[in-house]
Amino acid sequence: MNNTEIAIVGGGMVGSTLACALAQAHFKVHLIEQQPEPESIGDDFELRVSALSRASQNLLTDLGAWQKIQAMRCFPYQKMQVEERNSFGQIQFSAAEIGEPDLGHIVENKVIVKALAELIAIHPHITTHYQCQVTQLKTAPLAYLKLDNGIELKPDLIVAADGGDSNIRNMVNIKTKGWLYDQHAVIATVETLGCNQATAWQRFMSAGPLALLPLDDKHCSIVWSTTPEHAELLLEMSDEAFCQVFSDATSKQWGGVIKTSKRASYPLCYQHAQHYIKDTLVLVGDAAHRIHPLAGQGVNLGFLDVACLTDVLIHNREKEKPLADYAGLRVYERTRKSENSLMMASMDIFKRLFSNNIFPLKIVRNIGLNIVNKARPIKHFFIKQALKNHYKLNNH
Repeated sequence: MNNTEIAIVGGGMVGSTLACALAQAHFKVHLIEQQPEPESIGDDFELRVSALSRASQNLLTDLGAWQKIQAMRCFPYQKMQVEERNSFGQIQFSAAEIGEPDLGHIVENKVIVKALAELIAIHPHITTHYQCQVTQLKTAPLAYLKLDNGIELKPDLIVAADGGDSNIRNMVNIKTKGWLYDQHAVIATVETLGCNQATAWQRFMSAGPLALLPLDDKHCSIVWSTTPEHAELLLEMSDEAFCQVFSDATSKQWGGVIKTSKRASYPLCYQHAQHYIKDTLVLVGDAAHRIHPLAGQGVNLGFLDVACLTDVLIHNREKEKPLADYAGLRVYERTRKSENSLMMASMDIFKRLFSNNIFPLKIVRNIGLNIVNKARPIKHFFIKQALKNHYKLNNH
């Protein structure tokens, strides 16, 4: 039996970030991940990417991971353009308008995980269990985990960071509420004929939004949210046909697409756990909430979970309370659940507002885009809110 302070199940972006944050605050952590230890990133771009906010960048900088990410691959975008197909509405954001160097960074998920894994590998407070799964779990009266390699853990606190289909959440019967959207996201890496000018570009189509996220001057990650039937067609067509269809859908933005990687798709949903805590267990990241990707906020919400939970656990320790102290964990749950709910509801409304061809609504939303685009104070407010650093690690 291994006694430890915190066991984190899930070594993806959020779980690994939490492990580093807690270890930096001198907690003893066991990190359990069913995948092998991350390897070198290689030359090819990964299909899954994240648009990291300034708050996420600051958190990763505090941990020493951002410097490693920059040494691998990431791309700052300075502009954002949002428009609707076959309409007059358009809004443009620019970091230069408010004297900022960028609006955020597009980073491959594997780069983030690899940078964190390098920190985890050398940290004396973190013990890793790669290629392991939890087979037995208890949260009361005391926490207990058994892994499929026979190792048993008796932590003070268990954290579920094992994604939207969280096995840990299901094992303790925490219910979720939500729904499937009638949309699948088709993802790929494409090369454009012209330079993207460090611009993140999004167009609202009747079936869902289409986004181009710059990875370098001429390569972009695409996220095309569309009907399941259309998504299947996009996956099945030849590379040449896909490039043509995609170029047409974007009106040959940046000269059109001349090359594409393999493509993949996944269903989109709204999912929110009814509770973030149960006895000695707490949920973070996608295990607690999944959101439509149209604003790229998924992992950023998870990183804010990390910063908030870390501060709560530091406070519990300073007050000589158990790490799983209910009052302390409730602070985390109330804070993050309310903020996550607001963002999730906003994105759901936005998705429903733009994913239709209702003519009067189309006119109103396009007028709204143009009004915001011309009202500089309102537009600057939106940019500053997006850049706002809600949390900074407070390691005492």
